[in-house]
Amino acid sequence: MAGGHMKYRTLSRKSSHRQALLRNLVDSLFEHESISTTWPKAKEAQRLAEKLVTLGKKNSEASRRRAHQIFYRPHLLVPKLFGELRERYQERPGGYTRVLRIEPLKEDQAPSAILELVDGPKDTRFATTALAIMRQRDEELPMTDLTAQNISKVTRYRKDGDQQLENLIDEFTDLGLGEADEEREEPQKRKVYPDQKTGFTPKNAWRQYTDPEERRKKAEKKRRARLEQEESEEPNPDSESRRKGWHGGMWRR
Repeated sequence: MAGGHMKYRTLSRKSSHRQALLRNLVDSLFEHESISTTWPKAKEAQRLAEKLVTLGKKNSEASRRRAHQIFYRPHLLVPKLFGELRERYQERPGGYTRVLRIEPLKEDQAPSAILELVDGPKDTRFATTALAIMRQRDEELPMTDLTAQNISKVTRYRKDGDQQLENLIDEFTDLGLGEADEEREEPQKRKVYPDQKTGFTPKNAWRQYTDPEERRKKAEKKRRARLEQEESEEPNPDSESRRKGWHGGMWRR
């Protein structure tokens, strides 16, 4: 019905552009298993990623053809979906992806998020749980209910989850991540707005790494070469007669 409520986010794009965006995000997600983007894009890409994992668990000829239609690089991602990921999520009934809100990545303060595959090598909740356990052991604090709940979540469907968690805790301890690091620098946010000093935007930011005088000399050299080429060319009598003769249904003088 016209004017009805949309059941999905349009992301300020037309349908074809929106589908291409989501397919690109899902391609990157299944390749790297963790991506950072804006929160609305992450929520929409999560829906498509969940459907793809369900197709991988079905492991039928029809599901393989459908996965080939969605992925931009099926030769790279379809074997991973129907192989490694299918075995990883064979016992998990659902919830194959996770969206975590993070601080804005860009200076326009757009809400950002991490979209990741759970129980993978880049599982953020698995790492943060291991870090919380390490700090509680170092400070000899009792385990909180939230930490116990997170341990149950991150190890329930992970193969050898308890052993992997202990190995990660030992690795964090060896790295000394529990110690306070006052000299750690804050990451710089991605540029969106033009620089007030130089006026450069992200699209033409490369210009600030070149000398303006060199760019002016190069443009002047190209202009002189074009003028010399035009002066050296001899006029073509055939083209001159055609210019003055019959052209497009009328006589030119």
